[in-house]
Amino acid sequence: MYVLGIETSCDETGVAIYHSEHGLCSHLLYSQVEMHSEYGGVVPELASRDHIRKLVPLIKQCLQESQLASIDINGIAYTAGPGLMGALLVGAATARSLAWAWQVPAIAVHHMEGHLLAPMLEENPPEFPFVALLISGGHTLLVQVEGIGRYQLLGESLDDAAGEAFDKTAKMLGLGYPGGPRLSALAEQGTPQIKFPRPMTDRPGLDFSFSGLKTFTMNTFNASGKTEQDKADIAAAFQQAVAETLSIKCKRALQQTGLKRLVIAGGVSANKQIRASLTQMVAKENAQLYFPRLEFCTDNGAMIAYAGCQRLMAGQQQGLEIYARPRWPISELN
Repeated sequence: MYVLGIETSCDETGVAIYHSEHGLCSHLLYSQVEMHSEYGGVVPELASRDHIRKLVPLIKQCLQESQLASIDINGIAYTAGPGLMGALLVGAATARSLAWAWQVPAIAVHHMEGHLLAPMLEENPPEFPFVALLISGGHTLLVQVEGIGRYQLLGESLDDAAGEAFDKTAKMLGLGYPGGPRLSALAEQGTPQIKFPRPMTDRPGLDFSFSGLKTFTMNTFNASGKTEQDKADIAAAFQQAVAETLSIKCKRALQQTGLKRLVIAGGVSANKQIRASLTQMVAKENAQLYFPRLEFCTDNGAMIAYAGCQRLMAGQQQGLEIYARPRWPISELN
């Protein structure tokens, strides 16, 4: 089964074709970062318009690179949520229209399920069951995964997600957009001399909270000399605090579930210090760590094509409606 995957949840247009037996055939990604950097963040209306401009040409190019024609496609998967409503509607309307024209089934895919299953695209994918840490700009989740579609939410962020905290802290330090990668680059030039809090690690449970850490960062910065070295040291201390907080919570999740496999995914999983901290933790716990390659950490069409393929092969599909949900808890997936 050849499945075309379409991802348009935010500011990246992703298209991919996945085969149920031969794996990933091709994948393309167009990022709008340069356009949105002028405004210091994603402008939803501009994001939607750019998806309209780039999506169909990317689909044509993806088919050409796979040496396939529309008649070869057996199903279409598209991101239906969560995300920006306008951006989601572009992908959903295009996917649903192509599915009707090509007379193939379409399936709406949960964006975070796509991230969760992204490590399955690697040569040595994790076996079920496992604990997954999903960290992105809008979400920080700990999920127990028994199989595809069998997810138990263990913990989530009660306020700012980890990626959101990275971006807001970067904005405080005057680093511009995209904030997360710029803050990480600056942190490499500093030393974590100031002890930042590890929020919600002194109490039981697996939920997260990063708003207080953001406030602590702001107060620390305002009390500093605001030199470039001060910024670098604060960035290093902030990043270390986030990495260690995530590690502490993941360790608890492994111990609570009794599982020995940890998957990390989502855009923030590309952070070097977070990966290093989690690698050290799982080694001490005699566990295994899995994560997707860097190009599949951020939003992409490959993860949507894979997740959609699994659900289509299980017999699921959408009707003729154009389905999009800007808010969609992963616990509601069947």
